[in-house]
Amino acid sequence: MALLQEREQQTPGAVNYYFKRYRRLPQWNTEDTGMMVYHFKKEDPKENYLELRFCIAGNMYCNKGNTCDQCKVSPSKNCTEKLETLDVLNFRFTEVHLSQFVKSGKPINTLSEDILTFNHPSSFAKIISLCSRSQLALEALLNCQYSDGLENIYINAQTHMLLLYSLECMLGDREVEGFQCKFLANDADREKIVRARELLLQHIGEPITIKELSRKVAINECYLKKGFKELFGATIFDFYQGQRMEHARYLLYEKGLSVTEVSMMLGYSSISHFSTAFKKHTGLKPCELLFR
Repeated sequence: MALLQEREQQTPGAVNYYFKRYRRLPQWNTEDTGMMVYHFKKEDPKENYLELRFCIAGNMYCNKGNTCDQCKVSPSKNCTEKLETLDVLNFRFTEVHLSQFVKSGKPINTLSEDILTFNHPSSFAKIISLCSRSQLALEALLNCQYSDGLENIYINAQTHMLLLYSLECMLGDREVEGFQCKFLANDADREKIVRARELLLQHIGEPITIKELSRKVAINECYLKKGFKELFGATIFDFYQGQRMEHARYLLYEKGLSVTEVSMMLGYSSISHFSTAFKKHTGLKPCELLFR
């Protein structure tokens, strides 16, 4: 297969991912598909991982990129330079990374918690259906316009949502017909919650209060908190803190910045506060990550 584009990132204790885009041949009859792979080795826990694999067909790719005059004028399939592609995405989550999503001391009574804590006794691979939410997250990843640090923030956020939707699909909790928060049935209110999430990602280095956030998106604070939790499966604070620490890991390991520099970039008043938050999220002190 002709490889058109690829991207890879591997950071200890974080989501490791790769993306490869191939030229799709006319004779291929490929449908969009997803798979969850749970790899469990009781005798060697360091080898435990959860992997999401996706194959997306039918996207159009211009190998001239931003230099294509036709795409600049009209970014559509009419561009004679565009090729139909087959996109392969792979996301691997380690046991250390997944442990942050399970509350310590709480009884494990669901299959999803069994998987996230690697208490499920045997490995498996399961085909998962792509609900509309998963497709939107994949589309966002494939069409990411950010670069460098902003790209890392964006990809981490979309990847965690993809994990949530995939677990729901695997467990049979397909798209819910209605919302518990009735105001979410309104498209305009739902867009405000989505916009709030985007603002949180844009303010990774500039902490923003819920009051400020609600004012910026013009929605009641109570509605914002309840709607955010229902749409994204996490409180505003947990989501924001998780994204900050994942970005910190990226800056430390991939960009080689010092603990002091990262602490300042993320708006912490002291290095000790940053180190405590980082260890709580990753299980490692910032300096320990650099020796991995």
